[in-house]
Amino acid sequence: MRIIPYLFIPFLGLLSLQTNAQSYTLEPEQKTGPFNTGYKKAIGVKMYPSAISYKSFMTGSKAIEVLGYFTLDGLRTTVMIEKYSPFANTDQLSWYIGYGGHLGIWSEEWKKNNPTHDAGIALGVDGILGLDYKIKNAPLNLSLDWQPSFNFVGASYFESGWAGLGIRYTFK
Repeated sequence: MRIIPYLFIPFLGLLSLQTNAQSYTLEPEQKTGPFNTGYKKAIGVKMYPSAISYKSFMTGSKAIEVLGYFTLDGLRTTVMIEKYSPFANTDQLSWYIGYGGHLGIWSEEWKKNNPTHDAGIALGVDGILGLDYKIKNAPLNLSLDWQPSFNFVGASYFESGWAGLGIRYTFK
């Protein structure tokens, strides 16, 4: 029962951030500064490890991304704030950097496969660095990123192997 309060922390943060995102979402004709990614929201998948991805832009260049990882060993939810900038003077390609946090719940099977990790709750911070490509005249976006993290509740460890190729359906 001591786990229950930890489960609500990411959802309360997500609710707060989504409320802020809705209040700052730009109208289609509005832009702040010289850059806009060409879409407001996107939903899809990120591979390695496999995750469901939802992204919502709060401004033309700042987004919140929520990732849900589900495996036979447990689950992990990550919430990230990302800042986008144009890459190589193109409209469709941008690079991004960001930060956030994660909450995971892992089974004893996880510990068998990862001896330096503990089963149970895992709470930590994440960073992200990547490239984002919006396919012109199609409602699709591709991303490639690296997402290092540090876990400090559960076992303390640095995880450098999280990265992924994202494929998302975009909404204007």
